Amino acid sequence: FEIEPEIKDRPGAVEARIVPPIRYEHVSFGYEPGRKALDDVSLEAGAGDVLAIVGETGAGKTTLAHLLVRFYDPSEGRITVGGTDVRDFRHESLRRQVALVLQDPFIFPLTIAKNIAYGRPDASLEEIVAAARAASADGFISRLPDGYNTVVGERGATLSGGEKQRLSIARAFLKDAPVLILDEPTSALDARTESLLLDALERLMEGRITFIIAHRLSTTRRANQIVVLDRGRLIEHGTHQQLLALDGTYAELYARQAERRPNAAELATSGI
Repeated sequence: FEIEPEIKDRPGAVEARIVPPIRYEHVSFGYEPGRKALDDVSLEAGAGDVLAIVGETGAGKTTLAHLLVRFYDPSEGRITVGGTDVRDFRHESLRRQVALVLQDPFIFPLTIAKNIAYGRPDASLEEIVAAARAASADGFISRLPDGYNTVVGERGATLSGGEKQRLSIARAFLKDAPVLILDEPTSALDARTESLLLDALERLMEGRITFIIAHRLSTTRRANQIVVLDRGRLIEHGTHQQLLALDGTYAELYARQAERRPNAAELATSGI
């Protein structure tokens, strides 16, 4: 309780209002002096854009998202929303405008309903159920002993990985924030469970500015732009088709996951 938070509101900070575009302007950041986790990154996401961030482990993907919600501030450059530096917003109001779906969602030892309503504790049961249905979670919840009043174990120990992830997606539906961050939301799941969740994720992305931090490239299929990071630097930027044709790092990652490099015909017809 005595620790002074590093992230503070500037004098005169205002309530955050999400107005596209979101821009990263020559952003650099390091967790330690002399070591950059991000190095001179510039990108832009407009209204309805789905921007996928890919790269090897440690490339800086999650750091890029953490800067947007001001878990940290850039050491160089700035991030703007509608032309306003995010440091000019009250940081709590900024975070209310962003929904996150994480690789390992935190589930509290509370009822299913309270877990879904974590971001909106005043939500009605009808709103909670509607969010669960949108996230394809209502089916398994209805089979639980007490339905939405079932108390789950610590960190969701009584639920499967896919069930926990659907609760996390339901939270995001209920929060209904204009910006969505998906941080490798299916990488810990088997392929069958992942395919069941992708439809719910696509519904969740509709009408929002979405950042997808992706290790499995199957989650990038709806992205209209993809950025590739390597040791903190943005090395490739384009659509799926463009990056495959470039035959660089993204094409190598894609081929590695497909266990073979796509041939020319696949480059012309691939529609992931």
